[in-house]
Amino acid sequence: MVRTSTYILSLALGNALSYPNVLGDIFDEIMQNSEPRQGLAIATLLAIIATLAVNTLSNIFPLGGQNVGTIANTVLSGVLITPANYAFIIWGLIYVELIAYGIYQLGPTQQRNPKFWRINSLLITACIAQVFWIFCFTLKLFALSVVMMLAILVPLLLIYRKLGVGEVRLSTKRRWLEQIPFSIYTAWISVATIVNVASALYAAEWSGWGISGAVWTAIMLVVGGVVASFIAVGFRDVAFILVFAWAYGAIALRHPDSPTIWITAVAVTLLLLGVLAYRRLNTEV
Repeated sequence: MVRTSTYILSLALGNALSYPNVLGDIFDEIMQNSEPRQGLAIATLLAIIATLAVNTLSNIFPLGGQNVGTIANTVLSGVLITPANYAFIIWGLIYVELIAYGIYQLGPTQQRNPKFWRINSLLITACIAQVFWIFCFTLKLFALSVVMMLAILVPLLLIYRKLGVGEVRLSTKRRWLEQIPFSIYTAWISVATIVNVASALYAAEWSGWGISGAVWTAIMLVVGGVVASFIAVGFRDVAFILVFAWAYGAIALRHPDSPTIWITAVAVTLLLLGVLAYRRLNTEV
């Protein structure tokens, strides 16, 4: 009886683990035809444009009466890890890069490449999640917005690995159109996830176990720095680390009166840049 149960369990587990590969094979088979490929490519560009449109409209006509920036500066003004307002202009760069990618992947060579089929399906997922995140955040559903933020981050991390950043050598043009858009986007969403979690905890009036907000902010900065350091060491991704430096610099400038925060932010930034420089020089040698 035990052997039979074990056999059934192992068989079920084996089948479950094989489902992603089976589904991937089915997806690839469908995409062998030109019409689905073209449809996916067009849908990808439309998803990027739609996300930009919703983001823009939410700033002008926010669902809950306040846009994301206003909520961050009023309702969530006590969230210490939020960067200074100027840092969010990076969204302009992110959308420019994403639209450039969206146009680039329309090319016939890209449409025939299975790598882009998977990337585009994941990107569409991230775009849909970002639209829902905007709705959740502007309606002040902060706990649910964390779930939506993770639904953005996970597809982007999968795209990042699929692109082989730091592992595959590309021409400058291809690097700017394929890798850098996702390096910048993934890095910023990584920072945004930390801020989002802190915002949800603040809105829920979490006590912090008696630890001050400044100390918790410093801890989160270090945790974010550890994550970014893996990118610096493993992938030597300049764009990714520069986004972290941009965000951490804005956090430091927002808190000139809190040495715990600004010293930690500056120290982690300098350490990341140092690790990245050492890793790239060591690789070249």
